[in-house]
Amino acid sequence: MLYTVLKENSYQDSINLMLLTNHISTMKGVDKVQVMMGTDANKDIFNTAGLLSKEAETAKPSDMVVVVDSNDEVVVKEVMEAIDKFLADLSVKKDSGVQQSVKNWQQVKEVMSDVNMALISVPGIYAALEIENAIDNGLHAFVFSDNVPKDEEVRLKKKAHEKGLLVMGPDCGTGIVSNVPLAFTNVVRSGNIGIVGASGTGIQEVSTIIEKLGGGVIHAIGTGGRDLSTEVGAITTKDALTGLAHHETTDVIVVVSKPPAKEVKDDVVKLLHSLGKPVVAIFLGEKPEYHEGNVYFAHTLEECAKIAVDLAKGEKVKTNYQNKSDIQPKDDEISGKTVKGLYSGGTLAYEAAMLVSEALKLSSSTKEEGYMLKTDGFEIMDLGDDIYTQGKPHPMIDPSVRIEKLREFGADPKTGVILLDVVLGYGAHEDMAGQLAPVIKEILKKAESEKRKLYIIGTVCGTKGDPQNYEKSQKVLEQAGMLVKESNTSALRTALNLMGTDIDETDKEFKEYKGEKKSLTEVSEAIKDLLLTKPRVINIGVGGFTEPVRQYGGKCVQFEWKPIAGGNQKLIKILQQLKNLETLEKENNLVVEAMKNAAPYLIDVVPAYTVIPEINGKVLLHAGPPITYAEMTGPMQGSCIGAALFEGWVENEEEARKLLETGEVKFIPCHHVKAVGPMGGITSANMPVLVVENRLTGNRSYCTLNEGIGKVLRFGAYSEEVVNRLQWMKDVLGPVLGQAAKQVQGGINLNVIIAKAITMGDEFHQRNIAASLLFLKEVTPIIVTLDIDDKKKKDVIQFLANTDQFFLNIMMATGKAVVDGARVNKAGTIVTTMTRNGKDFGIRISGLGDEWFTAPVNTPKGLFFTGFTQDDANPDIGDSAITETVGVGGMTMIAAPGVTRFVGAGGFKDALKVSDEMSEICTIHNPNFAIPTWDFKGAPLGIDIRKVVETGITPVINTGIAHKNAGVGQVGAGTVRAPLACFEKALVAYAKHIGLDVE
Repeated sequence: MLYTVLKENSYQDSINLMLLTNHISTMKGVDKVQVMMGTDANKDIFNTAGLLSKEAETAKPSDMVVVVDSNDEVVVKEVMEAIDKFLADLSVKKDSGVQQSVKNWQQVKEVMSDVNMALISVPGIYAALEIENAIDNGLHAFVFSDNVPKDEEVRLKKKAHEKGLLVMGPDCGTGIVSNVPLAFTNVVRSGNIGIVGASGTGIQEVSTIIEKLGGGVIHAIGTGGRDLSTEVGAITTKDALTGLAHHETTDVIVVVSKPPAKEVKDDVVKLLHSLGKPVVAIFLGEKPEYHEGNVYFAHTLEECAKIAVDLAKGEKVKTNYQNKSDIQPKDDEISGKTVKGLYSGGTLAYEAAMLVSEALKLSSSTKEEGYMLKTDGFEIMDLGDDIYTQGKPHPMIDPSVRIEKLREFGADPKTGVILLDVVLGYGAHEDMAGQLAPVIKEILKKAESEKRKLYIIGTVCGTKGDPQNYEKSQKVLEQAGMLVKESNTSALRTALNLMGTDIDETDKEFKEYKGEKKSLTEVSEAIKDLLLTKPRVINIGVGGFTEPVRQYGGKCVQFEWKPIAGGNQKLIKILQQLKNLETLEKENNLVVEAMKNAAPYLIDVVPAYTVIPEINGKVLLHAGPPITYAEMTGPMQGSCIGAALFEGWVENEEEARKLLETGEVKFIPCHHVKAVGPMGGITSANMPVLVVENRLTGNRSYCTLNEGIGKVLRFGAYSEEVVNRLQWMKDVLGPVLGQAAKQVQGGINLNVIIAKAITMGDEFHQRNIAASLLFLKEVTPIIVTLDIDDKKKKDVIQFLANTDQFFLNIMMATGKAVVDGARVNKAGTIVTTMTRNGKDFGIRISGLGDEWFTAPVNTPKGLFFTGFTQDDANPDIGDSAITETVGVGGMTMIAAPGVTRFVGAGGFKDALKVSDEMSEICTIHNPNFAIPTWDFKGAPLGIDIRKVVETGITPVINTGIAHKNAGVGQVGAGTVRAPLACFEKALVAYAKHIGLDVE
């Protein structure tokens, strides 16, 4: 039984009412329900759903009509209570907060205007692109990422150097800038020592020992392990050293490096002698015999730290820093056994291999992949090597590989000593000691049960300020049976003492430096700023890296990063080449400026054949890129049937189908003849079309008139009612509007209407009520003065008053006039057409003229009239995406609060998110169309295929939803995304067109 409730003069937005209908349709006892305003068109929908009661027939357009089909009258009361609650709570309930992240480089300086560093930890294959982005945005780059090709490292470091910037890395694991820890970093006391290191764990070991000795570090600038290679030439090392030389707070400079290229080392050492400050240098693998001038050379990381602290305290450097061993050789049980090292830090593993090799005079120290030493049964492993981390976390984070090897080596009767490092600090495992301790206890107990002597010796690389609690970590490991020493060198000496030997450290001489010195270059303002202030960081990659920056006084914003172009290397290569084209931005700006400055005027309404000569005869225009009748979906075929009936080519549907199927009718895309058409887009010779002229460029465009809603031709309906309405539009509506438009000198200024309406809640695709009323306000005084029949005047005015979407077609003709005026600039990557035909989504771009790029069209998702579901929806269709092409419609969802409900349950905030997202793929904001709900920001304008492909963000399109079968008409409304593939095709074609290498 049908129950009807009329809420008089209770206007509600149609979208909210569709949501409401969906909400209450699931209530128990409700068979069917529909809530709509009492317009004639909506009454047709009620009727189609079998819900048009006598009470509903009497409703006025201002009345909200609720019709419930139920067997229980009590259910109606429950429905009305649910409706009242829903309408009372339409506001969005979402937590708000300060923006802490950005999605693209454009937003970076909007959120943090003083940003000076990018911390990059993305996969290596994409790191070079982000390094370059950082440099191009005037930022230093701290590059945690590895696997960056060396030639790219050279190119980018040279580019940074020319701009006065530092590229710290790639593969820069740790750093400290103005006491702020970066990446895998320990919390070290501030002091007067500055470190430059081509070694991550080398910096950590030296800086933590400095802390334990009472010293402090102001800066620790990582350079990446390859910086001192022949190819790179120590670019970052030299710039950082020069910066520290000019930094007043830095009294002592420390250089930490794995084995450098000889010629590069010689060049760096010459610079060290020129800095004017005491320098401590360790080039791992070398065993220096003397100090020279103000440069002090260390053999071990521990010695390096001790010299630095003495210099920082103003004390005299000693000739030897090796104290007598506190454990004397005494254990014959491990005689003849070997030492195994399981290191998470590559530099610590290298140092261990060096010292074991030197002390035991091993016959060969040739290392295999993953090993720093593997000879005569002695094995020192770097478990951070790529061979162990491919597809797995670094051993500082994940102990699983090390635990496996601990058990393996612990069970080997030939093993006498196992060496370990436990590296603390930000980025490292929150309790590595706790993970390793049970395994250490287990293997020591097993060895004891087998009456084997086994030692596990190691060091905890960390400080009391580290989040893991240094003292607790040390205690846990000691309780498990590990001998914990204060440094890696000390742990090595303990192991070697047990083997009956020791590190041989001879006294060093002090020599006067007699070589030439370099003239120090000026330090850039950017490097001065880096060294004198707390870093302001954009963090691209590992989210956990933001915490220590903020905690220690820096500023940090997270970049919501994802691989550009979906990681497609071909597309990435093209994007990079296009980025370096200086002329491209100018070309794009010309196109976008032509769009922005367009001056569209409605000058006439005329029969289509009078302005589109191609349409004479049995010819139909259609929406979208080219398509045959056989390929058309139901609603477009239905529109063709309706057009054939309207033109009088046939008498009935059967004849129409036969005519269309035999190929007697020629089909042309609207876009090929300066026209556009909504939904099916079917336009025939005698249909009246709007004539819009772009006064900026003198071009004209055409679009059919809006028929209203419900069963209409554009949605595929072709009943007698539909054809009769088309006839009336031809005989009355079109001529009246044509006469009215011509009464306005120069035509009706459409920019003015659009600018007003966007401030009143229109977005010009789903919502056109304000613009339609403004248009009605413009033409009504003119219509009433025309010398025509009063009934015609009244009917036209009433039709316009009843048709909330009337301005949509005017906006479409406007959009077409705008883009065609801009398309005369045949250059650049700006989208100049977006359209769909139910089969394909097609775009055209400024640089490639009339060429189409297509991909299979998507199906809209949205809200449906009662009796219809997503299964009934036809794939996306229509030329109305011209509105999004010029920056309105789905692009400016935020402008239309009523339409925001199509986005999802989030409403306004989700709409804001969509429009913000659309801005990411556009070139500018159009100041002519300011949006109050967006802080008066202009509508986004100039969709750039580069940005679409780079971000993977495709335009959102607001659209009506047609039934997939011909003759049914509209069944709902919603949104749809343009397919990415057509933008990718356009990008490749454009690159080929201008001669770029696309392979």
